[in-house]
Amino acid sequence: MYRFNETKGFFAAILVICSCVYSQADELSNDQIKPHRWGLGNNKSITWNISDDQRLGHSDFIEMSGQLVSVIFYYSIDENRNLTINRRLVWPTLRNIPNDTHASLIHDFKDDVFFKIESEGESILPAKYENCWYDGILHFKGETKNGLEITREMTPCMDKKMVVEKVTLKNTSKKLIKLTIEKPEYKYETEPAKGVYGKYILDAAVTYNNKITLRSGQKCELYIGFGGRKENEAPIKLQGEKDFAKRKALVKYTSENLQLECPDEVVSRLFDFAKIRASDSVFATKGGLMFGPGGESYYAAIWANDNAEYQGPFAPFLGEKASTEAAMNAYRHFARFMNDEYKPIPSSIIAEGVDIWNGAGDRGDAAMIAYGAARFALARGNKKIASELWPLIKWCLEYCKQKMTAEGVIASDCDELEHRLPAGKANLCTASLNYDALLCAAKLAGELGEDKSLAENYLNRAKELRLAIVSYFGATVEGFETWRYYDGNTRLRAWICIPLTMGIDDRKEGTIKALFSQNLWTKDGLASCSGDITFWDRSTLYALRGAFAVGETDLAMEKLNFYSKQRLLGEHVPYPVEAYPEGNQRHLAAESALYCRVITEGLFGIRPTGLKSFTCTPKLPAGWNEMSLKNIRAFDTSFDIIVKRDNDLVVSIYEKGKEILSETWDQKNPVQVRLSE
Repeated sequence: MYRFNETKGFFAAILVICSCVYSQADELSNDQIKPHRWGLGNNKSITWNISDDQRLGHSDFIEMSGQLVSVIFYYSIDENRNLTINRRLVWPTLRNIPNDTHASLIHDFKDDVFFKIESEGESILPAKYENCWYDGILHFKGETKNGLEITREMTPCMDKKMVVEKVTLKNTSKKLIKLTIEKPEYKYETEPAKGVYGKYILDAAVTYNNKITLRSGQKCELYIGFGGRKENEAPIKLQGEKDFAKRKALVKYTSENLQLECPDEVVSRLFDFAKIRASDSVFATKGGLMFGPGGESYYAAIWANDNAEYQGPFAPFLGEKASTEAAMNAYRHFARFMNDEYKPIPSSIIAEGVDIWNGAGDRGDAAMIAYGAARFALARGNKKIASELWPLIKWCLEYCKQKMTAEGVIASDCDELEHRLPAGKANLCTASLNYDALLCAAKLAGELGEDKSLAENYLNRAKELRLAIVSYFGATVEGFETWRYYDGNTRLRAWICIPLTMGIDDRKEGTIKALFSQNLWTKDGLASCSGDITFWDRSTLYALRGAFAVGETDLAMEKLNFYSKQRLLGEHVPYPVEAYPEGNQRHLAAESALYCRVITEGLFGIRPTGLKSFTCTPKLPAGWNEMSLKNIRAFDTSFDIIVKRDNDLVVSIYEKGKEILSETWDQKNPVQVRLSE
């Protein structure tokens, strides 16, 4: 979702960013990679030991979402271990005027909107905090001025326009402590003329007792909710633990399904968190459920890359109901714009589905949609759904055919970078996506009973396109036998990784060397182009997936572990991010879906071949004797993949607990798997 900025200042900003270049040493130096601030905790958590941290103060932010609200918690611990929190709430369905891409209502509830708690006439706050941990809910624990243990826990509501905080106070002393608690008085009303639905009311709700006495060992729990609503709507009911329970239920589902078991705890923990983020950022709009990237900007809307290309193909593997429905809903919205004249489908459908934005022109969106919809249809494993998506897939492939150049590749106005960097008249991404879409569509045509000639046509077109890709894009760039991103390109680009993920292994040796060379690889993954400080996690995640796909298993695992430690345990945690400097590393949700696909499609090599079939080319790293992916929900069933090293590699498949396949794999020809009908 490299979206074109709608302000004139965009171009000036890009010139500044692109002028800030740096050269790297052959090895990343110690001053580039700081010691990790976080560690792995119990119960699938990460922990920050604040009391032992010698590098305070420290600030960070995390985004978490429910179906009617998203929240970015900006938190800071100063040198004295005091906590400051700003809760930035975003309401995707409380729309501002103009009702454009960025029209979601946003409001800050700062730290002064909080309980006033006194003991013997003096405030017990601020507290000194000792620990912070994250397990799908954000927790802080410390000690108040009068010796009470304080724990603060924060979550968005899953089904309300509200964010809830739980405050637990425990008397760890031997004396009796009496507390007087005053609720915050806060109410903010927006200007009616600025809202699509008129005035919005933003306020704080609480559940508490004004006077509390705590004996030794006793504790009390206070809840505060931060909400927003239309003027004609009733105040939101704060339900305390019930609100937390719904968040915990989502986390529990993601933990129990698509379970990765492997020796690398960092990778498996980040995989657990990525599943949460890829599932929670779904919003209930008047256009239906919509997966939203987030980042204080991108809600109640869909994009051809984030939704169709990134999140859609992943959703069936986890099978979380809302995110899978949102993926299907995105393809339905794009299908509304099919036309007989083969004019481009818009890049994004915005404002709850009532408008579009197409300011960057054709970014290769039809190739993105065809690729994503075909992969989703196969992995979803439902013939009725596949039949519904089939006209969209065929239309997008015909559109791409009509955009074919004399050289046999696919023309577009730009790519998803939306003119941030040059993409020529035809780019490597669009052609590669179209190639994979043709292969998937050929499989889908057979499943839907189409005439065999159509599948043959798609396969022939894919074969010809692959030859054209090699001929047109194959080049020596900065001394590497790899790909030029477009005609005239002379600098290495991060997106040279994309052919690897599509099964195009031509020029793989030079491409792998280029991707992980000092020219592109940095402490934050891939730079967008050689010598640039700008990075986008999406290209790094494609590169890691691609490196696994072409058998560079140990190198890919080394880089995946390095990247995962930075995102999970470093200075900005606990999810994959969008980009930097642009966006300041926002926790956009599509990147979490892409991280999960490094595991499903990269490490385990799952590629759908039918509504009930797939191939598997697992890549067991050296030093690992076993890995498994359990409770995979794709193909409308539930199954496990277990890979063991016993001299040779043995691949076993269990469907609903019953072994349906076990074979020694030659590590060359894909394992063919057929699930029950």
